[in-house]
Amino acid sequence: QVQLVESGGGLVQAGGSLRLSCAASRRIFSMGWYRQAPGKQRQLVATITSDSTSNYADSVKGRFTISRDNAKNTVYLQMNSLKPEDTALYYCYAYSTLSRQAYWGQGTQVTVSS
Repeated sequence: QVQLVESGGGLVQAGGSLRLSCAASRRIFSMGWYRQAPGKQRQLVATITSDSTSNYADSVKGRFTISRDNAKNTVYLQMNSLKPEDTALYYCYAYSTLSRQAYWGQGTQVTVSS
């Protein structure tokens, strides 16, 4: 079993920045972030593997940067140039190819005001 704990959410003005963190109880090959806005389904934001190969949703490319510190079993999401449409509950995600199991954090709220 893997435990994921997110932090770093908050309220910011449009154009501002936030940095989300997710600490895992152990190293996982693939980690990332999803978000869910009111009235919408949960959507993938970004993923990163242990060798730092990353992928992003088109809506956040050029604004968000995902990174990880394998020594700390932690993944980060640097969010710049935030827009009101980025407002959502952000969930940390991890997938183990060895165990074929997915894990989720409890979520951290990001609210962007106009």
